[in-house]
Amino acid sequence: MEIEERRGKEIKGAQRRRRWKNKIRRQNLVKLMGFVAARRGEREEMQDAHMILPDMTTSVTNLPSQVSRLAYFAVFDGHGGARASQFAAENLHHTLASKFPKGDVENLEKLVKKCLLDSFRQTDEDFLKKASSQKPAWKDGSTATCMLVVDDVLYVANLGDSRAVMCRVEQAEDSGKRKCVTLALSKEHNPTIYEERMRIQRAGGTVRDGRVLGVLEVSRSIGDGQYKRCGVISTPDLRRCQLSRNDKFVLLACDGLFKVFSAEEAIQFVLNIIENETVEIKEGQTEQAARFEGACQRLASEAVRRGSADNVTVILVSFEF
Repeated sequence: MEIEERRGKEIKGAQRRRRWKNKIRRQNLVKLMGFVAARRGEREEMQDAHMILPDMTTSVTNLPSQVSRLAYFAVFDGHGGARASQFAAENLHHTLASKFPKGDVENLEKLVKKCLLDSFRQTDEDFLKKASSQKPAWKDGSTATCMLVVDDVLYVANLGDSRAVMCRVEQAEDSGKRKCVTLALSKEHNPTIYEERMRIQRAGGTVRDGRVLGVLEVSRSIGDGQYKRCGVISTPDLRRCQLSRNDKFVLLACDGLFKVFSAEEAIQFVLNIIENETVEIKEGQTEQAARFEGACQRLASEAVRRGSADNVTVILVSFEF
């Protein structure tokens, strides 16, 4: 009995020490803030969806000892309806939390990537199962661009043509001055890309007018059950990025934004507002938060003003070191 009590005290002591170490580590991590703006545009229905979870840590039981912070940001652009995008927004992060590495692990990066791949596949399978059980069967599909922040490392997983781009400050080689550069953190999937077209054709599908079977604009998605036999898959592209003090923010957005903004234009638009423009500061809000919120809202509104007929959803994630 004494041995069991002593063992119990040792376990509780170890847990307390780990919580204390994690608290100290969290205080030294980059501070994240997430902002979102969504516009229906000229569409009859809002088919975009999103999810912002600045702290996902408590959602994961038995978090690995080397991990002290998890955050999650995601945009989903639906087509054929809003059901696939809503389903992904409501369920993908729960699947991710259940599959996230547990306890003391080695090679965390490899396990996190596997977790993302498995979570996308599971979310797609779960939606297709639900869609096929309806009368008539749902034919909705959705893109997905998700950013999982593990301490100070970004993991971006994406399907389709929604995108993630980062603003990073670098030293210009010619002048020596500091300038902001735009880094792509995602890869577009459409059937005009050679590798995507070859996979679709090998599966027995065709590409006409830049679309799968002349209809679907993306070559990877969640849902779209009627195109899965044609080579449309739910395997995301994965990117890993270590945050540094030169990183200012990440922009996640659906193609409704990028139809009227290049990635570089969108980054510069945001930069101009957070560095130069006058913004309204709400009660209890810091100036930095007000600037990023204002930039996020104005960017989405400007996309609509420029004539984007699509739904527009923008997530802006700021970094403060």
